[in-house]
Amino acid sequence: MTIQQVAALAGVSTATVSRALAGKKTVSTATRLRVEAAAKELGYVVSSAASSLASGRTRNIGVVMPFLDAWFYMRVLNGAHQALYDAGYDLTLYHLDAASTEPGGEDNPRRSRLFDEFLRRQRVDGFIAVSLELTEAELDSLHAIGKPAVGIGGPLRGALTLSIDDAAVARLATDHLLSLGHRHIAHIGGDPMLDLDFHLPSHRRGGYEEALRTHGIEPDPLLVRVADFTITGGYRATLQLLGDPRVAPTAIFAASDEMAMGAIMAARDLGKRVPEDLSIVGIDGHELGDFFGLTTVSQFPETQGRLAAQAVLEALETGSTPAHHIALPFELVVRRSTSVPTDH
Repeated sequence: MTIQQVAALAGVSTATVSRALAGKKTVSTATRLRVEAAAKELGYVVSSAASSLASGRTRNIGVVMPFLDAWFYMRVLNGAHQALYDAGYDLTLYHLDAASTEPGGEDNPRRSRLFDEFLRRQRVDGFIAVSLELTEAELDSLHAIGKPAVGIGGPLRGALTLSIDDAAVARLATDHLLSLGHRHIAHIGGDPMLDLDFHLPSHRRGGYEEALRTHGIEPDPLLVRVADFTITGGYRATLQLLGDPRVAPTAIFAASDEMAMGAIMAARDLGKRVPEDLSIVGIDGHELGDFFGLTTVSQFPETQGRLAAQAVLEALETGSTPAHHIALPFELVVRRSTSVPTDH
């Protein structure tokens, strides 16, 4: 089928068919519906290449993220994909190492190649950067390309950004344990080596310590362990913590749900009951949280991806990219992994 046949059946010009199927607002709703009906009846499908040439757009959004195998990032990606798919856009995924520089201060060649080569090929209409703190040079490259950019996880100069208040999330989780009567609260946080982009591990540890001090409790460094945001990492860190004779925590605040799940498994392997002997809370809203009975602070990662995608699409529609910050929602979800301490 050809565009000329669609135009003849709908009783409009080929230019109107092109504009209608591209979703242009200059075409009335009645005409657009007539054109779409004609295209459907004839089995006509718009050529993506021809559409791109006509509109100057690829109908493709690039998503740049540091990890491809972590639950949180996959849920963010799923939220973005659904929103883009519903709007008729494709998604191209770019993997960019979390580290902004290599040892010795040299530029990471993979990052340089992405910004100097891949993004300049003009194969996408806009970008979403997930949990990546871009350098000044990288931001300059993005702005020079003239494509709208949205960041998730922290501030990006000259771009719309969406982020959760990591310190506030940690305070909420710790406050929950304090409200139950716990005073010896341990923290399993992120490894300092992962504290490169937007400083998530340090912000969550800071929120934990602030909550303790607000209740007159001085943070004890012996009650802090670090891991890699995985179940295995949380398991190992909890074994170390509970095996330390110098401390006797009654509760653990883990900086991610997966580390909290690992903590639950380690506690049970050591013969401790959760929550009777040890209360545990995490952060994320992981889909396995209900299975583990895990109390958590949900940060709705799919919503984050959806909002970012909608922001890019709105910028494309309006032709402007407002450089401001949107605070993302979070919510305490109480399940059976936390309770009052037995000696309370």
